[in-house]
Amino acid sequence: MTGMKTRGWMLAAAAALFAFGAAAQTAQPSRVRGTIEKIEGQNLAVKSRDGGLVDIKLADKLAVTGVVKAKLADVAVGNFVGIAALPQKDGSLKAVEVLIFPEAARGSNEGHYGWDLMPESTMTNATVAERVAGVDGPTLTLKYKDGVTKITVPPEAPVVTFAPGDRALLTPGAGVFVPATKQADGTLAAAHILVGKDGVMPPM
Repeated sequence: MTGMKTRGWMLAAAAALFAFGAAAQTAQPSRVRGTIEKIEGQNLAVKSRDGGLVDIKLADKLAVTGVVKAKLADVAVGNFVGIAALPQKDGSLKAVEVLIFPEAARGSNEGHYGWDLMPESTMTNATVAERVAGVDGPTLTLKYKDGVTKITVPPEAPVVTFAPGDRALLTPGAGVFVPATKQADGTLAAAHILVGKDGVMPPM
């Protein structure tokens, strides 16, 4: 039963992170990134990256997933990862962040597509097929169902993974990634939150 529960929250975390993935081409995603300003009952206020406050209504059965620091050395051949990257002038891709998926979440939204972390950023969810050391950091060859992408990961790129979490992590100042949905009245609601543990800012 414990194994089933573990797989369940890992898959839920992956689904929440990529709730507005490549398939959602017609609607703008409402991914909210920032730090918790305050939380009162089911009402969450997030100070977004641009400094504004975003109010979000939390579901009664809110799912909370922790995001914890990992190391670049932990990224090994065979891992399933999610890497946000930016295109370089020479056409190559440079990683902005790396998420090491737990094994139970392997295959989550696999592929290569646009991402809204920053202008022109991409997301690649794939298996690490090769890792080659380089002056600017290792270059990873990522294989997914529709192709292959190579991404160089600089030493400064944050590397994280998922961990169990609960509402106790939702405190002022904590970094969050909230996949929210817009309601008919224009307000935002969320059933799942990714929150940094031990001071980690979810970099996704």
